[in-house]
Amino acid sequence: MSDSDSRVLTMLRLHLTRGVGPAIGRRMLQLFRDPERIFRASKADLRRVEGVGEKKATEIHAGLRTSEEAAFREIERIGALGGHHVVLGDDEYPALLAETPDAPLALSVLGSLRGVCDGHSVAIVGSRRCTAYGIEQTERFSAVLAQAGIAIISGGARGIDSAAHRAALRVNGCTAAVLGCGLAHVYPPENKELFDEIVERGGAIVSELPADTPPISENFPGRNRIISGLAIGVLVVEAPKGSGALITAKHATEDHGREVFAIPGRIDSAPSFGANELIQSGGAMLALKPGDVVEALRRQAEHLQAGTRAAVYAPRPGMLFETSGPSGSTVAEAKPAVSMQLTETQRAVWEALAATEAGIDDLAQSTGIAAETLLADLTLMEIRRLIVRRGSRFARGE
Repeated sequence: MSDSDSRVLTMLRLHLTRGVGPAIGRRMLQLFRDPERIFRASKADLRRVEGVGEKKATEIHAGLRTSEEAAFREIERIGALGGHHVVLGDDEYPALLAETPDAPLALSVLGSLRGVCDGHSVAIVGSRRCTAYGIEQTERFSAVLAQAGIAIISGGARGIDSAAHRAALRVNGCTAAVLGCGLAHVYPPENKELFDEIVERGGAIVSELPADTPPISENFPGRNRIISGLAIGVLVVEAPKGSGALITAKHATEDHGREVFAIPGRIDSAPSFGANELIQSGGAMLALKPGDVVEALRRQAEHLQAGTRAAVYAPRPGMLFETSGPSGSTVAEAKPAVSMQLTETQRAVWEALAATEAGIDDLAQSTGIAAETLLADLTLMEIRRLIVRRGSRFARGE
C-alpha cells in the first residue's frame, strides 16, 4: 500500500467512526498529531479531546476498533462506482473547504475536484420549485461566471441547482455537484445524464456520506455547509422562507466568512421571499448583474495579494489546525498550476506578461482586447495568483 493509499485509509477510518464528526475529528488530529496514535488511544486518552465525555469516548473507542473493515468496504464500493476518496490534507482537497471549521475529513468523488482547487468557485443555490424568472437569471449568472473561469458549485437538485450546472456546462465551464446522499444513489433520478456529463466534462460529483446512504431529508442541511465551504461566495437566486438555500447562506456568513449575494425578485413572489429578505436585512449584497459578483471577487483578490484575505473573510473560531501538502505548505496557501485551463482573454494576458510588467492600457493595446473586457479576467487571474498587481501594473505571479 502506497503512502497516499495508507493516508486515505487512515483518514477514512476516522471519518467513518461513529461519534467522530468534523469538529471532533480535527481536535483529535490536533491533539494526537499522528493519526495512527488515535487508533491506539485508550478511552482515557480520548476524553482529553475537547467535547468528548465518558459516553462519547466509549462510543468512539469501540468504533475505532471496527473502522478498518468499514473503510476497506467503502474504498471498494466507491472504486466500483468509478470514484475515489479525497481526504483533508490531500492536494486535491479544495483549499477553500479545508479552511472551514466543519470541513469533512473525507469526501467521495466521481470525476475530479482539480477544477475547484485550481481557481475560486461561486455557489449558486435556490429553490427546487422555482419560476421561469429564477431559471433565466440562474442561467445568465452561471454562464457568465463559468465562461470567465469561475467554477460553479451547487447541490445537483431540481430547479435552480440543475439550471446552474447546465448553464456552466453549456459554456464549457467547470461545475461540481454536492449530493445529500451517497454516490451509489442518483438523486434526483432524472439528473443521471446531467451528473454523467459533469464528470465527463472535468467536473465532480461529491458527497461526504458513505456510498449507500439514501437521499433522506436530514442529510441535506449538512451538505449545504460543503456547498458554502467550496465557494468563495454564495449567490442566492430564489429561496422561499425556510429553504435550504437560506441555510447555505447562513453557513456562508456565520461559519465561513464568505460573501453572500442575492438576486432580487418580485415582492409578491413566494420563491423570492428569502432572497429579497436577505437583501433587505443586509445579509446579502444586491446582485443585478454578474459583474457585481466579479467586483466583489476583485476585492478578495486585493486582500489575497496583500496577505489579508483570511483575516478579513475567514472566521477565526474553529481553525484548529492547518493541513499540509507534500511540499509542507499549508493547503490554504497552495498555488494553482499555470497549466490550468484559461479563457482566450486570460491566455492573451498571460502571454503579454511573459517578458515584462504592463498596465491595463498597455495590455489592451498589445492584446487588442478592450480594457473593460480585460478587467474581469485580470481580477480572476489575481485571485488564482497567476498574476500580481504592482501599483497600476501587472506581472506574472511568482
